[in-house]
Amino acid sequence: MKPILLQGHERSITQIKYNREGDLLFTVAKDPIVNVWYSVNGERLGTYMGHTGAVWCVDADWDTKHVLTGSADNSCRLWDCETGKQLALLKTNSAVRTCGFDFGGNIIMFSTDKQMGYQCFVSFFDLRDPSQIDSNEPYMKIPCNDSKITSAVWGPLGECIIAGHEGGELNQYSAKSGEVLVNVKEHSRQINDIQLSRDMTMFVTASKDNTAKLFDSTTLEHQKTFRTERPVNSAALSPNYDHVRGPHAHPCVLLPQDVSRI
Repeated sequence: MKPILLQGHERSITQIKYNREGDLLFTVAKDPIVNVWYSVNGERLGTYMGHTGAVWCVDADWDTKHVLTGSADNSCRLWDCETGKQLALLKTNSAVRTCGFDFGGNIIMFSTDKQMGYQCFVSFFDLRDPSQIDSNEPYMKIPCNDSKITSAVWGPLGECIIAGHEGGELNQYSAKSGEVLVNVKEHSRQINDIQLSRDMTMFVTASKDNTAKLFDSTTLEHQKTFRTERPVNSAALSPNYDHVRGPHAHPCVLLPQDVSRI
């Protein structure tokens, strides 16, 4: 696999995300810019403009029609992937730290920070019900009273979400009831990012404890540890390359804390 250098942000990267096919790579940073790249040759295809603060998270739906972003400007935004048009704006009381589409692309979730006297919540919206978007009222909210959520993804088939916390814990929440199904702690510091494999059987975490770790998506069983010399801001598993199996396995991308290039 030939390395490609991508440079399109002025501040450090906060998250990277492949689409399902692996031909597009989305990047966000501590600037208001959301970039999309052609992963084969590193060509920048476009920029989604609208945020006014650092962008913490990005996701694309199953068929790459829509893009979801969350920002420190207290908003979560839905975009048309091809045209870059903003389709929806969901305002929040605090920064949006994580966001994601479910497997079918119909339901979105995002979590907000515990700050300015506001509690950390995970909110769920059904995009098939325009009234939820218009009223800015989710159909379900999960409160997080203890360690705030710093990363989260949907689990297999949209039955749960997997959340990483400020204290290094991993929780699996039911997407129907909001209850905690599984709880583990394999990291000693904050989990900055969680990303699934293409088949959703595994996920990789990136942490401030200088490691990225591989887990089973259903049981949260720890599979493998990848160590670095610095805190890891984001990690992704390429849908096109099998880097995570075997004795010399490694994720496709590891990003140190202050990297502004990929």
